[in-house]
Amino acid sequence: MEITDFESVVALWKSSPGIGLSSADKKESIKSFLEKNRNTCFVANYGEEMIGTVLCGNDGRRGYMYHLAVKESFKNRGVGKELVNLCLESLEKEGIEKCHIFVYTTNENAIHFYEKTKWKVRNDITIFSKDTKSS
Repeated sequence: MEITDFESVVALWKSSPGIGLSSADKKESIKSFLEKNRNTCFVANYGEEMIGTVLCGNDGRRGYMYHLAVKESFKNRGVGKELVNLCLESLEKEGIEKCHIFVYTTNENAIHFYEKTKWKVRNDITIFSKDTKSS
């Protein structure tokens, strides 16, 4: 993925139910993410048409995937699975042994996809979030 893909990537994310966008998905933030994660973010194209995308990065210890999306007319053709595999392979090359992904509990399609592709649901941890601007 390159920053020149930004408009197409965001359009795909916006058309994908279950993907939540925030201020962290502004162009400058995505550019910074891509600069830090040059080898782990991918798009899938069919001719000139972007049909899939995923952000992936790591903190030096664990990998994290965000915003896996496949255009509706290309679902169930292995595009999502291939994007995930590319992420996992690239993380492994960087010495990362485990990857996490955050999925909204209401995103049944994503939950089904990850269960089907042998990801494990973690029931032993709770996620906490806090905006850095509030003290």
